[in-house]
Amino acid sequence: MRTVRTGARVPAGWLAFACGLFLLASCMLAASASAWVPHLSPLFSGALTPDPDTKLPAPTRYSYRGIHTTVVSGIEAPLRTRLEATVPAGLGDVLAFYRTELGKLGWQEKPDGVLITADHAQLAFASPLGPAVLELGRKDSSTVVNLVQKNSDTATKANVMPEPGQAKMVFSNIGEKEAVLTISERTIRRPGGAHAVALDLPPGKYPYELSVPGRPAYTNSLTVAAGDSWELTVGRDGEAWSPLQLY
Repeated sequence: MRTVRTGARVPAGWLAFACGLFLLASCMLAASASAWVPHLSPLFSGALTPDPDTKLPAPTRYSYRGIHTTVVSGIEAPLRTRLEATVPAGLGDVLAFYRTELGKLGWQEKPDGVLITADHAQLAFASPLGPAVLELGRKDSSTVVNLVQKNSDTATKANVMPEPGQAKMVFSNIGEKEAVLTISERTIRRPGGAHAVALDLPPGKYPYELSVPGRPAYTNSLTVAAGDSWELTVGRDGEAWSPLQLY
């Protein structure tokens, strides 16, 4: 299983827009204050337009945008797709944009767990593919977007779908030597190149240790929520990889 990152970029037109704005400011220096205000309004309108070329809804106005997908070998549809974006607009405008655009796609907002404040918002959805979460936050004068959609059908095919109310942890060893995982008072041994194994965990925070002969033991902790699936992997060189959220 691996994560593929695509589409991270800064809009090509941003520099041109900045130059155009500077030119507008230069041209308007001789204008009166009453003439200046009407020109600012359309430039900084709160209206956001959807970009038709994105995998998940996103406005055409942004200073950064990236798409991250988690895939499994042999299955075309990703397990999990995450959109990150920084949008130079108010949180209320971005929230209204997503409620409208996600509604058009058949996403149903769940009333439980809705959190909306002046500088943060978190909403859960039931999408046609599976559960989804939208998080918004403020950074400087922009709104940071984190939108995640899970694919329940792919998780079932890949055998990483958690049991109801539980989280799933997958342990993979693609190295040549035996790897040992100690977590939740359990010790799991996997020979080099063996098939991955999975265990169900109640939601919570779990310290764990990964050890491979000839290497210092790697210790970390993993916080899991109900409905999530994570992977802990030992790489080909025996190095422990950072935890990867699969679903």
